[in-house]
Amino acid sequence: MIVPNAPIQHDLMERMEEPSASGLWSPLRRWYLPCKTVLENLVAICLLVLASPIVVLAALFVKLTSSGPAFYSQTRSGKKGRPFSIYKLRTMYHNCESASGPRWSTPGDARITLLGRILRRTHIDELPQLWNVVRGDMSLIGPRPERPEFIPRLAEKLPHYTERLLVKPGMTGLAQVQLPPDTDLESVRRKLAYDLYYVRYVSPWLDLRILAGTCFYLLRMPLELMPRLRLVPQRRVIEEAYRRASGKVAVA
Repeated sequence: MIVPNAPIQHDLMERMEEPSASGLWSPLRRWYLPCKTVLENLVAICLLVLASPIVVLAALFVKLTSSGPAFYSQTRSGKKGRPFSIYKLRTMYHNCESASGPRWSTPGDARITLLGRILRRTHIDELPQLWNVVRGDMSLIGPRPERPEFIPRLAEKLPHYTERLLVKPGMTGLAQVQLPPDTDLESVRRKLAYDLYYVRYVSPWLDLRILAGTCFYLLRMPLELMPRLRLVPQRRVIEEAYRRASGKVAVA
């Protein structure tokens, strides 16, 4: 189990070298990232308008079925470790961490309400994050945003962990559509390999494949089907890239 530690040192993260300046990305990737931000913001605005009736209805049900606010915000670490408030529909009992402190959710977590299990299963609880994309805190596609309480200990135990903070976190991503939620250090290590692969090879083609994989994921298609259809890279390719990493993620 990962025990929360002190918040990440933001001054250290501010000194992280920009990938565009360090040679991490090719000219094509350096050109793509600003375009990706503009396009994702436009898509997020459209999706937010379309999803608003669903979010309002879900928020009403949350208020009617449990005490506390319908929405909640939580501090997460964004690009280069900058903190931001992520927005979600509340799926747990109000103030459930007042006694336990910050910890990951686990299968059968008693803190999750009955309605919350439905919202999580359908991912409706994550729709308010579209506002985070519009605000510029997040991308539609990128590594999962982590809580700052966990990052120092994870960075201590997992080589290159902070390199996943070189890009904005995403609502969906290569790791999110292939692996279950984090529960322990080994599950984080597996996801880190996918996150670093994305940071290294981010491109329009990879993002389109992840979006297609997200549709498969939401439709509850078998996860092993995605690599077979080449929607996502093979796991052995991603793991091998992670094993080869040294010092910093570098373009081969």
